[in-house]
Amino acid sequence: MRIGIHGKEFTRDTEDVIQSVFDELKKRRADIVVSSEFNEHLINNNIDSGKVEIYQLREDLSELDYMLTLGGDGTLLEALTHIRDKNVPILGINTGRLGFLATTAKSDFRNAIDALFSRNIDIDERTLLRLESDDHLFGDLNFALNDFTILKKDTSSMIVVHAYIDGEFLNSYWADGIILSTPTGSTGYSISCGGPVVLPHSDNFILTPVSPHNLTIRPIVVPDESELSFTIEGRSNNFLISLDSRFEVVDSSVRLTIKKESFTAKLVKLKDNSYFKTLRQKLNWGLDVRN
Repeated sequence: MRIGIHGKEFTRDTEDVIQSVFDELKKRRADIVVSSEFNEHLINNNIDSGKVEIYQLREDLSELDYMLTLGGDGTLLEALTHIRDKNVPILGINTGRLGFLATTAKSDFRNAIDALFSRNIDIDERTLLRLESDDHLFGDLNFALNDFTILKKDTSSMIVVHAYIDGEFLNSYWADGIILSTPTGSTGYSISCGGPVVLPHSDNFILTPVSPHNLTIRPIVVPDESELSFTIEGRSNNFLISLDSRFEVVDSSVRLTIKKESFTAKLVKLKDNSYFKTLRQKLNWGLDVRN
């Protein structure tokens, strides 16, 4: 089995777990392919990764059977930009904190690897969104699993985001910005700004304002077959836009269009896990003295 591994800088608290992951894969004689970025951290921390191949960014990873990520949700999102449209399933082993996407606890990694090698898993396909713009922003990484955002940058004054759905004017948002999230991203930035939790396969996008000036403005859920477009104005001529954790600075001349991406993210789902279980664990639902 050919396994890719990506991670970020890690602390001494997680060194033993990372070493154990490599030991487990070597014991199973897996062909291991490590990102060049993560390999530097392995060397700096004296991790014995054994005989591994190194892959560079933009390299074709279509021959991988699975991608493992060692970190949190941000690490998994970064690995998705390495895989792009190659349909490689990702298993996130959570050495970080919250972990809505990297749901496998580091204490349970052996069971997760057992499940991979026995093929006792499900593949959870998640919708991505795609950004189109005149300036070809983000190049060929113009997609996101969680969200697209527009935010103010150089001033404390609010900005105005004019939003359109399928060419029809929706609203002018006087706010600090807006978030357009997928159902997967509904538990990210959107939920912290008052957006709803939307189940992963709901075929929707969620448009959530960030600190709107007009308090009657509320998040809106739209079909993901819709085309949403935006223009921006404000006292500053610089605005921040982001796709997941990647960002660029744009000016008011830009027109931004969001559509559903033509490919999906493939997340490995273990048999004993479920989205509702993740919600209860990560959001502490049901933790009450009455229970």
